[in-house]
Amino acid sequence: MRKIPETLHRQMVARSRLFRVEAIGLRFSNGVEVEYERLMSSTSGAVMVVPMLDDDTVLLIREYAAGTERYELALPKGLAEPGEDILEAANRELQEEAGYGARRLTPIRQLSIAPGYMQHRTHIVLAEDLYPQRLQGDEPEPIEVVPWRLSELPALLALDECSEARSIAALFMVRERLRGGGSEA
Repeated sequence: MRKIPETLHRQMVARSRLFRVEAIGLRFSNGVEVEYERLMSSTSGAVMVVPMLDDDTVLLIREYAAGTERYELALPKGLAEPGEDILEAANRELQEEAGYGARRLTPIRQLSIAPGYMQHRTHIVLAEDLYPQRLQGDEPEPIEVVPWRLSELPALLALDECSEARSIAALFMVRERLRGGGSEA
Protein backbone atom coordinates (compact mmCIF):
# COMPACT_ATOMS: atom_id res chain seq x y z
CA MET A 1 0.00 0.00 0.00
CA ARG A 2 1.25 3.46 -0.88
CA LYS A 3 2.15 5.99 1.78
CA ILE A 4 -0.07 9.09 1.92
CA PRO A 5 1.87 12.20 0.78
CA GLU A 6 3.20 14.57 3.46
CA THR A 7 1.29 17.85 3.68
CA LEU A 8 3.77 20.73 3.49
CA HIS A 9 1.29 23.61 3.75
CA ARG A 10 -2.35 24.60 3.30
CA GLN A 11 -3.72 27.99 2.32
CA MET A 12 -7.29 29.14 1.73
CA VAL A 13 -7.30 31.00 -1.62
CA ALA A 14 -11.05 31.61 -2.11
CA ARG A 15 -14.35 31.20 -0.27
CA SER A 16 -18.05 31.30 -1.17
CA ARG A 17 -21.27 30.49 0.63
CA LEU A 18 -20.96 26.78 -0.26
CA PHE A 19 -17.30 26.16 -1.04
CA ARG A 20 -13.72 26.99 -0.13
CA VAL A 21 -10.72 26.64 -2.44
CA GLU A 22 -7.61 25.43 -0.66
CA ALA A 23 -4.06 25.32 -2.03
CA ILE A 24 -2.22 22.36 -0.59
CA GLY A 25 1.47 21.54 -0.95
CA LEU A 26 2.31 17.84 -0.90
CA ARG A 27 5.52 15.78 -0.87
CA PHE A 28 5.17 12.28 -2.24
CA SER A 29 7.21 9.31 -0.97
CA ASN A 30 9.52 9.59 -4.02
CA GLY A 31 10.40 13.18 -3.00
CA VAL A 32 8.36 14.95 -5.70
CA GLU A 33 6.63 18.09 -4.38
CA VAL A 34 3.37 19.24 -5.95
CA GLU A 35 0.98 22.14 -5.34
CA TYR A 36 -2.70 21.21 -5.72
CA GLU A 37 -5.87 23.24 -5.41
CA ARG A 38 -8.95 21.50 -4.14
CA LEU A 39 -12.56 22.47 -3.64
CA MET A 40 -13.60 22.02 -0.02
CA SER A 41 -17.20 21.80 1.13
CA SER A 42 -18.41 24.45 3.57
CA THR A 43 -21.30 22.23 4.68
CA SER A 44 -21.77 19.30 7.02
CA GLY A 45 -22.67 16.82 4.27
CA ALA A 46 -24.79 16.18 1.23
CA VAL A 47 -27.51 13.59 0.69
CA MET A 48 -29.13 12.06 -2.36
CA VAL A 49 -32.36 10.14 -1.86
CA VAL A 50 -33.60 7.18 -3.91
CA PRO A 51 -37.33 7.28 -3.07
CA MET A 52 -39.07 4.02 -3.99
CA LEU A 53 -42.84 4.37 -4.35
CA ASP A 54 -43.06 0.59 -4.83
CA ASP A 55 -40.59 -2.20 -5.69
CA ASP A 56 -40.08 -0.86 -9.23
CA THR A 57 -41.07 2.83 -9.16
CA VAL A 58 -38.56 5.50 -8.18
CA LEU A 59 -39.50 9.18 -7.84
CA LEU A 60 -37.24 11.48 -9.83
CA ILE A 61 -37.37 15.26 -9.88
CA ARG A 62 -36.95 17.69 -12.75
CA GLU A 63 -35.39 20.97 -11.71
CA TYR A 64 -33.19 23.66 -13.18
CA ALA A 65 -29.45 23.02 -12.83
CA ALA A 66 -27.35 26.17 -13.14
CA GLY A 67 -24.20 24.12 -13.84
CA THR A 68 -25.59 22.65 -17.07
CA GLU A 69 -27.95 25.58 -17.76
CA ARG A 70 -30.94 23.32 -18.34
CA TYR A 71 -33.54 21.27 -16.54
CA GLU A 72 -32.18 17.95 -15.30
CA LEU A 73 -34.00 14.77 -14.34
CA ALA A 74 -32.33 13.41 -11.20
CA LEU A 75 -32.91 12.21 -7.64
CA PRO A 76 -33.86 14.51 -4.75
CA LYS A 77 -30.74 15.87 -3.07
CA GLY A 78 -29.48 18.57 -0.81
CA LEU A 79 -27.25 19.59 2.06
CA ALA A 80 -27.55 18.57 5.67
CA GLU A 81 -28.33 21.46 7.97
CA PRO A 82 -26.19 22.10 11.08
CA GLY A 83 -27.01 19.50 13.75
CA GLU A 84 -28.95 17.33 11.32
CA ASP A 85 -27.82 13.75 10.71
CA ILE A 86 -27.76 12.26 7.22
CA LEU A 87 -31.04 10.34 7.56
CA GLU A 88 -32.88 13.39 8.91
CA ALA A 89 -31.48 15.45 6.03
CA ALA A 90 -32.54 12.80 3.51
CA ASN A 91 -36.11 12.69 4.81
CA ARG A 92 -36.36 16.49 4.91
CA GLU A 93 -35.04 16.87 1.35
CA LEU A 94 -37.45 14.17 0.18
CA GLN A 95 -40.38 16.06 1.73
CA GLU A 96 -39.23 19.41 0.32
CA GLU A 97 -38.48 18.24 -3.21
CA ALA A 98 -40.81 15.28 -3.87
CA GLY A 99 -43.65 15.80 -1.39
CA TYR A 100 -43.13 12.47 0.39
CA GLY A 101 -41.72 11.30 3.69
CA ALA A 102 -40.24 7.85 4.29
CA ARG A 103 -40.86 5.47 7.16
CA ARG A 104 -37.74 3.48 6.26
CA LEU A 105 -34.41 5.10 5.35
CA THR A 106 -31.35 2.99 4.59
CA PRO A 107 -27.85 4.38 3.99
CA ILE A 108 -26.44 2.79 0.83
CA ARG A 109 -22.95 4.34 0.54
CA GLN A 110 -21.01 7.56 0.03
CA LEU A 111 -19.96 8.74 -3.42
CA SER A 112 -17.38 11.32 -4.39
CA ILE A 113 -17.75 13.45 -7.49
CA ALA A 114 -14.20 14.28 -8.59
CA PRO A 115 -11.86 13.05 -5.84
CA GLY A 116 -8.78 14.44 -7.58
CA TYR A 117 -9.78 17.99 -6.75
CA MET A 118 -12.96 17.95 -4.67
CA GLN A 119 -13.47 17.01 -1.03
CA HIS A 120 -17.26 16.77 -1.49
CA ARG A 121 -19.03 13.47 -0.75
CA THR A 122 -22.68 12.57 -1.13
CA HIS A 123 -24.48 10.07 1.10
CA ILE A 124 -26.86 7.88 -0.95
CA VAL A 125 -29.98 6.94 1.03
CA LEU A 126 -32.71 4.50 0.00
CA ALA A 127 -36.17 5.72 1.06
CA GLU A 128 -39.00 3.18 1.29
CA ASP A 129 -42.50 2.97 2.71
CA LEU A 130 -43.32 6.46 1.47
CA TYR A 131 -46.26 8.61 2.58
CA PRO A 132 -47.44 12.00 1.26
CA GLN A 133 -45.82 14.82 3.25
CA ARG A 134 -44.74 18.19 1.90
CA LEU A 135 -42.33 20.63 3.55
CA GLN A 136 -41.54 24.09 2.20
CA GLY A 137 -38.08 24.11 0.66
CA ASP A 138 -35.80 26.82 -0.71
CA GLU A 139 -36.39 26.05 -4.38
CA PRO A 140 -37.20 29.10 -6.54
CA GLU A 141 -40.01 27.29 -8.41
CA PRO A 142 -42.11 24.16 -7.93
CA ILE A 143 -40.23 20.96 -8.69
CA GLU A 144 -41.81 18.43 -11.04
CA VAL A 145 -41.91 14.89 -9.65
CA VAL A 146 -41.50 12.17 -12.30
CA PRO A 147 -42.21 8.53 -11.40
CA TRP A 148 -39.94 6.15 -13.33
CA ARG A 149 -39.69 2.36 -13.36
CA LEU A 150 -36.29 0.92 -12.53
CA SER A 151 -37.09 -1.83 -15.03
CA GLU A 152 -37.00 0.95 -17.67
CA LEU A 153 -33.62 2.35 -16.60
CA PRO A 154 -32.08 2.07 -20.11
CA ALA A 155 -34.78 4.39 -21.48
CA LEU A 156 -34.03 6.92 -18.73
CA LEU A 157 -30.32 6.85 -19.54
CA ALA A 158 -31.12 7.58 -23.19
CA LEU A 159 -32.60 10.96 -22.21
CA ASP A 160 -30.25 13.95 -22.54
CA GLU A 161 -31.80 15.54 -19.44
CA CYS A 162 -30.64 12.60 -17.28
CA SER A 163 -26.91 13.24 -16.99
CA GLU A 164 -26.25 13.59 -13.26
CA ALA A 165 -23.68 10.85 -12.57
CA ARG A 166 -24.46 10.46 -8.85
CA SER A 167 -28.15 9.85 -9.67
CA ILE A 168 -27.28 7.29 -12.34
CA ALA A 169 -24.88 5.44 -10.02
CA ALA A 170 -27.41 5.51 -7.15
CA LEU A 171 -30.17 4.12 -9.38
CA PHE A 172 -27.99 1.20 -10.46
CA MET A 173 -26.90 0.49 -6.86
CA VAL A 174 -30.49 0.48 -5.61
CA ARG A 175 -31.72 -1.59 -8.54
CA GLU A 176 -29.09 -4.25 -7.77
CA ARG A 177 -29.87 -4.11 -4.05
CA LEU A 178 -33.59 -4.60 -4.67
CA ARG A 179 -32.78 -7.53 -6.96
CA GLY A 180 -30.83 -9.06 -4.07
CA GLY A 181 -27.39 -8.33 -5.47
CA GLY A 182 -26.34 -5.33 -3.39
CA SER A 183 -25.28 -4.86 0.18
CA GLU A 184 -25.55 -2.09 2.71
CA ALA A 185 -22.54 0.20 3.13
